[in-house]
Amino acid sequence: MKTVSALIALALGAGLAGSAMAADTIVQFSRGIGVDPVAGIDSGTGMPVINTVRNVPPGGRPWVIRKLRASFYADGSVMVRGAGLLFSGGDNIGTTGPITQVKATLFCGQPGQAVGYDSALGDLDARGDFTIKGQMLQAPANPCVKPVLLIRNAAGAWFAAGIVGDED
Repeated sequence: MKTVSALIALALGAGLAGSAMAADTIVQFSRGIGVDPVAGIDSGTGMPVINTVRNVPPGGRPWVIRKLRASFYADGSVMVRGAGLLFSGGDNIGTTGPITQVKATLFCGQPGQAVGYDSALGDLDARGDFTIKGQMLQAPANPCVKPVLLIRNAAGAWFAAGIVGDED
């Protein structure tokens, strides 16, 4: 009977620990979209409108991303996994072209007032897969209001964005 009681107490404790860990999560992203560098056409000028997000310019060509999952935690740690981040146009279509590393930038706040928090760089393999794990360069705001996740290159252009959620 003591063994059963001990197992129940252990299971309940693990459940509480899991709940505490979930409470430490600032924001999660469960899917992603690739960038289209042109957001539209200006009706007054007929000129393309650059797809700038939170003052970050897009990469020069369209990109796709097959999978993206990211979690940001109150202690400043981050876990981001992406798959299939590839050019979807131009001569480098279906490849990562010259891009070999990416970072995650989490923006918190209203547009025009948002603060961006960067991760370290993670390697991007030839299939467009990457993992970024560790500490953010600065802990994100908690709570993160109006969160936006951009996957960027070392120079800062964005290639993919996260979609908030904790499920596929």
